[in-house]
Amino acid sequence: MTSLIKNGRVIDPKNNIDKNLDILIENDRIKAVGENIDEKDANVIDATNKVVTPGFIDMHVHLREPGQEAKEDFISGSHAAVAGGYTRVATMPNTNPVVDTAALVRSLKKRGEDAKAHIEIIGAVTKGQKGEELSELGDMTESGAIAFSDDGHYIDNSKILLNALDYLAPFNKIIISHAEETNLVEGGVMNEGVVSARLGLAGRPSVAEDIAVMRDILLAEYANARIHIAHISSKNAVEIVRAAKKKGIKVTAEVTPQHLTMIEDMVDFTDSSTKINPPIRTTKDRDALLEGLLDGTIDMIVTDHSPHAPEEKDREYIFAPSGFPGLETAFGVLYTELCLKKKIELSTVIERMTATPARVFGIEAGNLSVGSVADITILDLNAEWTVDDKAFFTRGSHSPFVGKKLSGKPYGTIVSGKIAYLEGKIC
Repeated sequence: MTSLIKNGRVIDPKNNIDKNLDILIENDRIKAVGENIDEKDANVIDATNKVVTPGFIDMHVHLREPGQEAKEDFISGSHAAVAGGYTRVATMPNTNPVVDTAALVRSLKKRGEDAKAHIEIIGAVTKGQKGEELSELGDMTESGAIAFSDDGHYIDNSKILLNALDYLAPFNKIIISHAEETNLVEGGVMNEGVVSARLGLAGRPSVAEDIAVMRDILLAEYANARIHIAHISSKNAVEIVRAAKKKGIKVTAEVTPQHLTMIEDMVDFTDSSTKINPPIRTTKDRDALLEGLLDGTIDMIVTDHSPHAPEEKDREYIFAPSGFPGLETAFGVLYTELCLKKKIELSTVIERMTATPARVFGIEAGNLSVGSVADITILDLNAEWTVDDKAFFTRGSHSPFVGKKLSGKPYGTIVSGKIAYLEGKIC
């Protein structure tokens, strides 16, 4: 099968390309990138007035398999992924049962073969994510786990985390830390501060994140191992990561569109869609996150796509689960709130969603080099649209961006040379 993407503005940060070029695809690989490519028998995709990029990569999603398919599954989640321009996603292990064995990793990788996007499997650090005993880390690595995390849970026991870091260091595998000191956030539902006091809601203080980030980085330094800070949200945490990087510690970090664009004043206790962990914080925190993204302290943008069944989110704020679906709105939010407002360059956003996550996690993706797998996203920057939860491909419907008018939308998504999404439709 041969396809030809014509007349698009190609932005490939890995190869320092920002130029109008054509891309020729043969089977699952990129055959040629250049000007005025002509292939008689090719299926032509006209990308005039559109931007062509490497396929987006999201290293932090919750696809809910196994055991929570009412919230999401690999099929619905991968449909949401390609609709958002993502060609590869990594799913977290806080499922039922927890993904803490090699058998489960192998089973899920096999299950992922039927999905529209590439699905990477993240294994649990500890059995049952209880923080008491290490999971089958070596066997899961050999079975294809891309990284390890007890996401949704902080590993309180420093000895357990140090053992895991020591164990995984020879494999060059990353532990992704959900960094919030447990005792300080227990019962909290939003950022602790003036707004939580006014609303009468229990808070999750930013110092809980700061303490956790500092401890995990110190343990990683001691073990000479790799630690990755998930969904970083506080100003002090950014400064801690920045200082650690300057010392040469093997730490990386990620940030979400919601933490880059929202503040605690937007929390409405009658709308549980804004309930996330870690919580949306202050203007100073938000500004520090953007600064960290710009200077490279924060390595990548992830969605923390966390859909829930409607009946779960349709509850009082304090009882509703945390999280909302983010794959389909991520690019529109980033482009509208950051790029169009001249806060960040489009090429930087693309780099943090493609080349950098590929490099950090050792994935052969994130570029448009000749010979590479044809994972490609086509963006329509002129598209203006209103977020409609009824049009979501994900099974989750609660999002703080519902009803928001956005600019910029994925036009097409190509996965391993096959068109997975085009003009609003799953192919």
